[in-house]
Amino acid sequence: MSIRAQILLLLLLPVALCAALIATAQRIPVPAIGREYVLRVKLPQADVPAALPQIAGREGLPLVVIDPGHGGHDPGASGQGYREKTVVLGLARALRDELEREGTVRVALTRDDDRYLLHAERIDIARRLDADLFLSIHADSAGDAAEVTGASIYTLSNAASSEAAARFAARENASDRLNGIDLGGQSDTVSTILVELSQRRTQEQSDEFARLIRREGEGAIRFHPRSRHSAALKVLRAPDVPSVLFESGFITNEADAQRLTSVEGRARFAKVMARAIRIYFARQQES
Repeated sequence: MSIRAQILLLLLLPVALCAALIATAQRIPVPAIGREYVLRVKLPQADVPAALPQIAGREGLPLVVIDPGHGGHDPGASGQGYREKTVVLGLARALRDELEREGTVRVALTRDDDRYLLHAERIDIARRLDADLFLSIHADSAGDAAEVTGASIYTLSNAASSEAAARFAARENASDRLNGIDLGGQSDTVSTILVELSQRRTQEQSDEFARLIRREGEGAIRFHPRSRHSAALKVLRAPDVPSVLFESGFITNEADAQRLTSVEGRARFAKVMARAIRIYFARQQES
């Protein structure tokens, strides 16, 4: 074979191979490696409010909205074989059932299944239902520090309260009312002041409810040595609904996990919290 023919063959060989691959491409299987590691999450539609839950209880009674944290693709903390989203839903249902049994308040859950809600949606549900009290239930994780134990109670910090008031004032326009006060036609400065005044009263009520939880839980619920906190938690930023976040314990701790997931532990939690709620509303009627 001449040198010219050899050079031509070298040039044409890659072209021939590519043509053969293209012709047989449909018969080449696509590797499945990695497919099962892709997590697809259905995001909530923008500007579409979450569906309002059913309310149980007699008309005219105060309304408590219970918010089981996390849900759906967001499992929250994990430990001892448990996931936070499941643990707190069990606690929320136990409290709802206890409140229904007592019949002194109306009650609704932000979620009664394994669905995901944004923080803003949880707050929005409470405000749209005109709730008198909002309780968000969570459970914590201490990683490898399995000895860390105990429940904690969170209310909104003062700094976060002022920031939230400014945002609410900017968003709640002329057609909105806050605690019966018409914000229509007010300047941004006046609207912010009105929201801050409302939120100051709301914070006082939130702090009172938090104190009652701590007092009524003494001896029945194991609390962390530092059980009271204030923080910039988004789920507590409603300016007109007293709100508390209850970290029920550490599911990385064996004793806490047992307390939070057993029938007896959930019943004890529900009785303590229902008693605190009952006393809270009794005091509100007196004031």
